[in-house]
Amino acid sequence: MTTLNIYLNFNGNAEEAFNFYKSVLGGEIVMIQRFKETPEAGQTPAADADKIMHISMSVGKNMMLMATDALESKGHKLTVGNNFHISVSTESEDETRKIFDGLSKGGKVEVPLGKMFWGAYFGMCTDKFGVQWMVSYDAARN
Repeated sequence: MTTLNIYLNFNGNAEEAFNFYKSVLGGEIVMIQRFKETPEAGQTPAADADKIMHISMSVGKNMMLMATDALESKGHKLTVGNNFHISVSTESEDETRKIFDGLSKGGKVEVPLGKMFWGAYFGMCTDKFGVQWMVSYDAARN
């Protein structure tokens, strides 16, 4: 396993939050992808098109703070307790599958493991203790 990072969910203000975190923590915003830039852009209401599908910011040497706008138009209902995930970046698809299967056993699979449009082998689950996880292998980054 290469890294564990924090992944936050916001109710439409992820970009504002990350500008604030950058001003406090330093670091660099290394990626911003808006919903209008995804393959699902045509299914996104115009009011949500500029919202953040994914943002990441480097903090310190080996830490990434990442987030999304968890939009109600996409079926999400943000409440305290579901506004974060622990993100596991692995070194292989096999490691991804092993960790994902272990974490999801007795829990709930939110996004089944599979190849995603951004190129990663990725899945999301909530473990049997209610902790939310994202598990990912991106061959292009390893």
